[in-house]
Formats: sequence, structure tokens, C-alpha cells
Amino acid sequence: MLVGFDIGGTKIELQVLSDQGEVLFKLRQPTPGDYAAFLIKIREMLMDVENKIGFFGGIGIGLPGAICPTTGKMKNANCTFLNGRDVIGDLCQATGKTVRIANDANCFALSEAVDGAGGGGTVVFGAILGTGCGGGIVVNQSIITGANAITGEWGHNPLPGYNPETDGDIGQCYCGKKNCIEQYISGTGFAAQYNHKYQADLNSQQIMALVDAGNEQAVAAYQLMLDQMARSFASISNILDPDVIVLGGGMSNIERLYQDLPSAMNKYIFSNEPKVTVRRAVYGDSSGVRGAAWLAK
Repeated sequence: MLVGFDIGGTKIELQVLSDQGEVLFKLRQPTPGDYAAFLIKIREMLMDVENKIGFFGGIGIGLPGAICPTTGKMKNANCTFLNGRDVIGDLCQATGKTVRIANDANCFALSEAVDGAGGGGTVVFGAILGTGCGGGIVVNQSIITGANAITGEWGHNPLPGYNPETDGDIGQCYCGKKNCIEQYISGTGFAAQYNHKYQADLNSQQIMALVDAGNEQAVAAYQLMLDQMARSFASISNILDPDVIVLGGGMSNIERLYQDLPSAMNKYIFSNEPKVTVRRAVYGDSSGVRGAAWLAK
């Protein structure tokens, strides 16, 4: 059995998979508000699994954050009570299990690389385009983490080919830099561009509804965002040359992207006959917890 946890700010989701990826058991619980209660909650959920299904040896955990390679302690977690803690060591002691932890975007990419939209690919880049803009890289069904545990976090690189006349200036990113990719191609970034330019107050779904209706301003905004997305993903292709780029998050629901984006990328890719494959995630919101379960394997 493969046991995975997806740790969020409000909920903890657990899934148990078979070696073939079949879901054997699911469980959701609210996320506790402090560290001691968190350790107890994970132990209780695991006891529930063993009582219903049987013994298993290890667990995988995905969450927004990472284990610092130098200290071995958690950093940048959205559940702030985890930061600065030896989460792996403490969970191993509390549960008696082997524990592996990865960033949620990495778990998303791993899930889709093993048996999702990137199944069969050697190199898979997974991008979550929602409130923010995260990414993960999987090679031969193994997550690439990096020396600083930030591999795949291309959303806080500068937008490639940034031009203030066409891309505009929508202010400083929360990370302290300006013109980050995340500020343009995430769901919130796309909306921020449109609202800043047209003095509106719409979200990305409302803007895309206007695009579908043929609204001239919205169509122009979509074409600009498409070009920004093409530049951003082409920069990944020119370095990694992935077999598949898998999209998740709210922006992955824009159906026309899967036809428009590959051709838009072609002019930015260093190849005479570029081959670009962009697919929507197969498992959607469940990719994170499934990827965490595959970590256990």
C-alpha cells in the first residue's frame, strides 16, 4: 500500500493507493492549529488506515513548503507552525513509519508523470497555474529537488522578453521582485493585468467568459497572456526539453490553451521543428495527494 498526505491550511487529505494506482481508502480531517496537535492527528489518521486496511511501512507527504537541505527543517510552509521544525524526524518518531516529504507542486508533477497526463514520458514539467504559479520537474519518475529545494519554482523568475509597453507594469510581486512570471500567467496575475489596464474588477473565469463571447478587450488580454505563457514555458523547454508539460490549477481549465499554447511557443523554442506537448492534468486536485502516495514507493 502507498499512503499519501496532502497538508493544506484548512484540511489534511489522506489517500491509500495500490501499486497500480487504484484508490483503496480516503480520509479528510481539519488541519490542527499547532504542531503537537498536528503530530497527533497524523498518527490517528494512520491508525485508522491500519485498522481498516492493514500494515504498511512508509508514508509520503506533500505540502506548500520544503525541507531545508542544510538544516533538515521545514521552511516556507503555509501551515506556519511547521516552519523550523524537524517534521520528518518527529513524524518518524510519532508514527514509527518511514516519512518522505516533498513540495506540493513536486507531488503534482510526480503524480502526473507516473500514471497521469505525463505517463510514459522521461522528462515531465508540471505547472500549477492558480492563485500562484508553481512547478515541479520529474525525470524517470523521480522528483528533482535541487541544492536549495527550489527546483521548478520558475514562477518567480522575470517574465522572459518583458516589454513594459506591451506587458505593462502591475507593481511589485509579494516576493519583493517585479515582473515575475507569476504576476502574469497565474489566474490572479491574468486578472490583475486585465483589471489594471481596463479599470475593471473581474476574475480570470469572468474574463474568459468575455473571451468566449468575443469581447474585443478580453480577446486582446487573452492573446497577451497566451504570449506571456508561451515565453515562460519556452524558457523551460529550451533548458529541459520535456516530453510533456502538464497544467494544473484554475488556468488549466481554459480548454483553448491546449490548442493555442503549443503553436504560440514554437517561435520561442530553439528548434527548427519544435515538438511541444501540453496536457491538462488527469487527476486535477487529487494529483497532490496521489503524488505524495507515490513518494512512499
